[in-house]
Amino acid sequence: MKFTNGNWLVKEGFMIHHPHQVHDVLKEEDALTLFVPCKAIRHRGDTLDGPLLTIRISSPMENVFRIQTWHFKGGKEKYPQFKLNQKASAIEIYQNNHKWELYSGQTKLKIPTDDIFRMEFFNQDKKLTHSDQKGLAWIRGNDNKTYMRGQLNINVGEYFYGLGERFTPFVKNGQVVDSWNKDGGTSTEQAYKNVPFYLSNRGYGVFVNHPEHVAFEMGSEIVSKNQFSVEGEELDYFFINGPTPKEVLERYTDLTGKPAVPPAWSFGLWLTTSFTTEYNEETVNHFVDGMLERKLPLSVFHFDCFWMKDMEWCNFEWDERNFPDPKGMIKRLKDKGLKICVWINPYIAQKSKLFAEAASKGYLLKRPDGDVWQWDLWQAGQGVVDFSNPDACEWYADKLRALIDMGVDSFKTDFGERIPTDVVYWDGSDPERMHNYYSYKYNQVVFDVLQEKKGGEEAVVFARSSTAGGQQFPVHWGGDCYATYESMAESLRGGLSLCLSGFGYWSHDIGGFENTASPDLFKRWLAFGLLSSHSRLHGSSSYRVPWLFDEEAVDVTRFFAQLKNTLMPYLMNVAKDNNKTGIPLMRAMVLEFPEDPTCAMLDLQYMLGDSLLVAPIFNEEGEASYYLPNGKWTNLLTGAVVEGGTWQQEYHDYMSIPLFVREHTILPIGQNKERPDYHYSEEVTFYVYELQERKKASAVIRNVTGDIVGSISMEKDGEQIVVEADMPSSYSINLSGYSTIAKTTSGHWSTGKQGVQIIPKSSDSQYAIHL
Repeated sequence: MKFTNGNWLVKEGFMIHHPHQVHDVLKEEDALTLFVPCKAIRHRGDTLDGPLLTIRISSPMENVFRIQTWHFKGGKEKYPQFKLNQKASAIEIYQNNHKWELYSGQTKLKIPTDDIFRMEFFNQDKKLTHSDQKGLAWIRGNDNKTYMRGQLNINVGEYFYGLGERFTPFVKNGQVVDSWNKDGGTSTEQAYKNVPFYLSNRGYGVFVNHPEHVAFEMGSEIVSKNQFSVEGEELDYFFINGPTPKEVLERYTDLTGKPAVPPAWSFGLWLTTSFTTEYNEETVNHFVDGMLERKLPLSVFHFDCFWMKDMEWCNFEWDERNFPDPKGMIKRLKDKGLKICVWINPYIAQKSKLFAEAASKGYLLKRPDGDVWQWDLWQAGQGVVDFSNPDACEWYADKLRALIDMGVDSFKTDFGERIPTDVVYWDGSDPERMHNYYSYKYNQVVFDVLQEKKGGEEAVVFARSSTAGGQQFPVHWGGDCYATYESMAESLRGGLSLCLSGFGYWSHDIGGFENTASPDLFKRWLAFGLLSSHSRLHGSSSYRVPWLFDEEAVDVTRFFAQLKNTLMPYLMNVAKDNNKTGIPLMRAMVLEFPEDPTCAMLDLQYMLGDSLLVAPIFNEEGEASYYLPNGKWTNLLTGAVVEGGTWQQEYHDYMSIPLFVREHTILPIGQNKERPDYHYSEEVTFYVYELQERKKASAVIRNVTGDIVGSISMEKDGEQIVVEADMPSSYSINLSGYSTIAKTTSGHWSTGKQGVQIIPKSSDSQYAIHL
């Protein structure tokens, strides 16, 4: 929201009050509170009249400062509030030479007491940013509305990312961002998943601790300032120092919650009925059997909206006209090795037999006059489930439990963005604060039921809406995109932005949701989709089985689906690390290479974990243009080694994509091409890429639940590679330029090239490979 009219004037109808100079201070053991009038205090008479800002600075964990500012503190506490995991205070406070210095870890905050108010943030002695006199403000606007505003300086060459899943340009500089969930598709400035957190390439982040509407001006109102404002009398934000972007995300997710680890089967290919297409059990079996007959790996089958009778969403009952034996059908599909997902939303249509029950028991949102809030957009006369009511949550959960008992494994939690504000919540929640936060409550209810019924290691949703903290309930997908290359690119921008906002996993509709892709586009999108964290074939008015595009699409699907399955030993490692660190599976280049200025702007390629670089192709000509950072990179598909620090341009057919392995990597590759959940330790091959001298590289092997069952490390020393391995079964080592070296369970070695010698060391698990 903009409050000024150019550099000199304030917009008509607004009065802006800035802090002038620190007048008094209250030092506590765990916080420093500043009392700062909005005018100069020259004598006692100046202490009369006029606003005073109360600024409390604390540190909920190391390298994080919390800045809370009030004009009036007498308002009642508002709910909901983000659930934050604040640790013991990590602050040290000193007064030196007319300034206060606050320390948290290696992060320092300076505030002068004898000069105009400002706050300066440092990583050790390196200044990161500052907030000058106008950096905090209380503003009175039209109709007696009031606002609180924060500003932080933008350094030369500084770029900003995140703010949720945004499909606008990847770098947020110059953008106006309204943190307010809307169902706007992928082609507008609106977003399904708004997260009031942004990340700087200088290695710090800012989390604005307000679930309600937050207006961001990212160098757009004042070009040298990032600005965030909220309506009301209080502003609360966290300044999070890294000093690397990865460490910022680790601390941000320490604060707001780590993503759960999705079950291994969820990483496989999902196929759906599509949205408005005609389907019944015969159609479903035709698609599933067609995939199996063509040897196309398939992990999950999803039933979209019309598994229920039209105009009755949600009634949580199968449409008996098309699915007369749903329990038997589910069993038959599961006998083919599939998991089952069904579509739901948080609305109850008036035609649903559940509407009267929900309305009578107070389970639906109400208008201030006590009537149930209803409208006709999406479903005729629909009401909205009130997830602030524990009884409504349990009632909704019971409907899901019955489906799980029938054999359903997962739910696509669609919608949750169009949440009204002219309503009354059961627990008195502020409707403005609940608008975005509703998506958190909705997905939490569904995820908790899955954990309860299936166990914590089996819970996964396919969610569209979210906000801060929602990363704890994976997986999320990118919403309604078009079947165009432009939409494919905007989808990737949205996914990378979301993954820089604390979310670990992200998916998208391969080939686009709206309209039908050309065979060319579909095949290019397949490579991208099957090298994303999660992969789904889904559309709106047409089916998405590959053979309806052309026979080559079948081959492309098979190739990349099998490739992804063999990467599961690596992907499961990254997933488990995400649960510990909050560092996402899909990573913008700037996250992995923050010191490389070229990577700061890249949004058409990404890292899949820390070792694989993926560059999708966005044109009919098959022309790839991508950047490799410094170091040696090996093409995973061809074995070609390329020196980095350069841009590459080349042609790729549909069976190829720029997919590179970072130097000094041990990449575990599994042997099972047909499914994502298998024993990763059995006959695994460790592919070794460009080991650096006298620097240890390592890899671990986990089982499908994420527990470590094996490990290997290697260190190159001249003409030999020293190996330490602790593996439960036979494995192989593939050295670049050499044939595979295999060790069987009986301890026997075989080498594929004369001159490669295995030299025993101190134990059976220690040896050297002499080259």
